[in-house]
Amino acid sequence: MPDLQKPFYAFLTLFTLALIGWGVAQAGGEGLAFGGCAALVIGGALMCLWERSVVRSAFSLMATFVGTGGLFILLGADFVGMAQILIYVGGILALLLFGVMLSPPDMSERRLPRVAGGLVLMGLAVAWVAAKVSTTVTWAALPVEDLPPMSENNAREIGIGFLAPDQYVVAFELAAVLLTVALVAAVYIARRKMSDFQEPQEDA
Repeated sequence: MPDLQKPFYAFLTLFTLALIGWGVAQAGGEGLAFGGCAALVIGGALMCLWERSVVRSAFSLMATFVGTGGLFILLGADFVGMAQILIYVGGILALLLFGVMLSPPDMSERRLPRVAGGLVLMGLAVAWVAAKVSTTVTWAALPVEDLPPMSENNAREIGIGFLAPDQYVVAFELAAVLLTVALVAAVYIARRKMSDFQEPQEDA
């Protein structure tokens, strides 16, 4: 749908500016950070669904993962935010990208009945979860002074845990080597020619 590309990105730009402006108006610098992370999550997800290019979809998904990690960090969950960026952005996203590159394309994947059916099923699932949550959860609004204090920043402890010889540095390095080997193997398989998979014919 190339004729809708410009309106889609114009809407996405206006939505991002409106979200960031709302965050600044509500909470200043913290609202700016929240609005930026929320824009990355929502905008990246929409772009990932919209784009036909695998590379652009992968970068859009990376923006969604980074924004989710930023939201965790804003909530004081430094370890979860760093794990989100290290694991999902650094490892799983790359493996997903190569998995898509190695899969044969399905030309009927973006047809309207298939997309509409998926949206209907997703909408029904979201509605069912929302109904369950609304009927089983008791919402309570607490004043700011009654909220529990946020935990202190533990980024230093997490970094020391990953790099200290007596903690997780060996497992961290082994995971990095394993991911590197997997990526190199995926690139090698993706670049092989069709003739490499055919058995050589013997001369009669």
